[in-house]
Amino acid sequence: MQIVFFGIGYVGLVQAAVFAEAGYTVMCVDIDAQKVADLKAGKIPIYEPGLESLVRDNVKAGHLLFTSDPKEGVAFSPLQFIAVGTPPDEDGSADLRHVLNVARSIARHMDEAKTVVIKSTVPVGTADKVRAAMKAELADRGRRDLHFDVASNPEFLKEGSAVADCTKPDRIIIGTDNLRTEQQLRELYAPFNRNHEKIIAMDVRSAELTKYAANCMLATKISFMNEMANLADRFGADIEKVRIGIGADPRIGYHFIYPGIGYGGSCFPKDIRATIRTAEADGFDPLLLKAVEARNEEQKSFLCTKILHYFGGDLRGRTFAMWGLAFKPKTDDMRDAPSRVLMEALWQAGAKVQAFDPAAMDECRRIYGERPDLLLCEGKEATLAGADALIVVTEWKQFQAPDFLGIRSALRSPVIFDGRNIYDPAIGERYGLEIHSVGRRRPSLLIQEMERPAAE
Repeated sequence: MQIVFFGIGYVGLVQAAVFAEAGYTVMCVDIDAQKVADLKAGKIPIYEPGLESLVRDNVKAGHLLFTSDPKEGVAFSPLQFIAVGTPPDEDGSADLRHVLNVARSIARHMDEAKTVVIKSTVPVGTADKVRAAMKAELADRGRRDLHFDVASNPEFLKEGSAVADCTKPDRIIIGTDNLRTEQQLRELYAPFNRNHEKIIAMDVRSAELTKYAANCMLATKISFMNEMANLADRFGADIEKVRIGIGADPRIGYHFIYPGIGYGGSCFPKDIRATIRTAEADGFDPLLLKAVEARNEEQKSFLCTKILHYFGGDLRGRTFAMWGLAFKPKTDDMRDAPSRVLMEALWQAGAKVQAFDPAAMDECRRIYGERPDLLLCEGKEATLAGADALIVVTEWKQFQAPDFLGIRSALRSPVIFDGRNIYDPAIGERYGLEIHSVGRRRPSLLIQEMERPAAE
């Protein structure tokens, strides 16, 4: 079977490479000729574990092809995937220009029946717009005789584990009202559906909403736990104990209930905003989703507030070591990353940042360029030299078992601001370090309260 992917960004490239590895011949189309040339040469534009070798091996084997000619792509296969980006518009709604441009391009060049599968994350009703755009283009060509179908097949990839998520998906959503299209996609996904039934077939609009609903639910869990962490911070409770306590309830579970300093990346912020705007455009006020977004934006300032309080409100001339820049481990993605909010707030307050991230250093340079208040260091230890405090922003594994004695001796002030709750404050105190976390009590404060005389 031959397949075509329009768009070789994060979603398109990963899914295309995994299909190629399964034995299909996949042609990837992108208007960026330089990106196409780089991929042909084995240069990968994104950081994703396992992807580089997958692309390189399948290009060499002839299973993965790249072109910047849409006509070549349309002619290559009756199965056409749209996997281009849907960036947020100025009002936060999903910008569908790229999706609709691809749809028109397919209709402009097609000379046989096509199945068009929307892989991009799109609002409910997008398949109808794609269908209308293609019909209009075919009418202009005088080719109303050409048949096509439009299906929804949303992706559920996690940055940092995208290859594994594609290779062993937990579910495969197929949105179509056409039995032939459903059978075609079931055949396509058969290599990934052998262990147990993973395919869930439904109508197109339900499939479109399923993708947004999944991301909105996960974002809601994160914002809920951050709200509880703020309460724990005020009430003198330990959110880690609370997390374990509520996670033991099988109706809640332990997934996505880790407090921190907010979510970021290419999916959750964009999809929450797009769902809010889509709902509002239909006359519905999505109160819960607005609260999820508001809590997340507020949470990104959580550590800065603690830092300002610790240093008496004046950060001028201070230097902060920062571990982590990407919004999560195993990616170089800094889109909507909490690190950006924090760094910009520190700079605004007159402080400098010395940062290290295992993958996102080049991305940070691309975003901020060279500036006197930002030093990108070669390793985590190098960030500590001359720093007033350490800030942990991303929970990379190499940050999780640090040399606390080395940190204590290198810092001007014996303090760590842990935005991901990866350190136990009690262990930090044994090494003479104050660890300020998200909703966790420091043992010394607990001891002070226990020693306080009871009220008469």
